[in-house]
Amino acid sequence: MEADAMFLDYVIKGLVDNPNDVKIKRTVDEMGVLLTLDVNAADMGKVIGRMGNTAKAIRTLLRVVGMKNNSRVNLKISEPEGGLRPEMRAADAAKPAESKASKTVDEAMAGLGL
Repeated sequence: MEADAMFLDYVIKGLVDNPNDVKIKRTVDEMGVLLTLDVNAADMGKVIGRMGNTAKAIRTLLRVVGMKNNSRVNLKISEPEGGLRPEMRAADAAKPAESKASKTVDEAMAGLGL
């Protein structure tokens, strides 16, 4: 395992509650190194962090590790199967549609001058 993947493995396993579910796939192409991270769905919030700050910090540290090894390192966090996205869509669909009208019907009619 390369230094960048070992570093990511160490950081992520220290962060999550289910370290046995952490999987890292490393691919190299003309753009550099791509590390694809898979974690347990319950640990996604810990890996991404509030407003994505944890993920941004991990990506920054990976760039530093990459610079040390003369390579460009990028991180892709895979959305786990059964992740929260479908549930979030269902919750949004269940909400009643908010009225976008800023005026009542009477105010609109009065504004027409009929």
